[in-house]
Amino acid sequence: MLESKAVTKLFGAKTAVDHISLKLEKGHVYAMLGPNGSGKTTWMKMAAGLIKPTSGEVRFLDVPVNIDSRRHVAYMSTEPYFYAWMTVKDVGKYYSDFFQDFSYSRYQDLLRRMELTEDMKTRSLSSGMMAKLKIAVTMARDAQVYMLDEPFNGIDLLARDEIRACILEYATEDKLLLLSSHLVEEMEAIADRAVFIRQGQLVECVDLEEMRGEKGVSMADRYREIYAHTEG
Repeated sequence: MLESKAVTKLFGAKTAVDHISLKLEKGHVYAMLGPNGSGKTTWMKMAAGLIKPTSGEVRFLDVPVNIDSRRHVAYMSTEPYFYAWMTVKDVGKYYSDFFQDFSYSRYQDLLRRMELTEDMKTRSLSSGMMAKLKIAVTMARDAQVYMLDEPFNGIDLLARDEIRACILEYATEDKLLLLSSHLVEEMEAIADRAVFIRQGQLVECVDLEEMRGEKGVSMADRYREIYAHTEG
């Protein structure tokens, strides 16, 4: 469904993503893992069509990612991206106008579950509340691909449980979910496949059930094996 072919991204002299070839299939929840600066966010932004690769290409349904493919991909960035004057209701209206697949009733349901109200001002939200709002407005779309960059940042333990439940509701055979996070234990409870990236390069993409069954290794164990001598 989503394929990266020898994708490289340079920012000046810095190589953020280095010849990554990767194929992600619908019906799976992928955890994209790696230390800060490993290239996860850059790769996701290219897959979402927000920035262009320096070389190589990302294809969605075997067509190069373009403006049209954005209608089918719901991407949640790590940065706040709402205008300061907006209320939570304004955010929903904005998305409703911009995306045909946006369900306002679904959005309202997610707001209730996230303990947010439509009259709240975005500029007054705490980092945790803002994170929950981003989840709600992204998951209210009926997209084919959901890409969530650090969805648990700034969120307390109980709220994580609700967000995890919301995400798993969308883990159906016709959807592709890709989540990046440094909270490996949280990803272990959600993902069935893991993509490990180190210094802009793909280390491996593994089926977690097979890895546990054949090697007796958890995702957290494998993370430690790969990054033990690269972090810090």
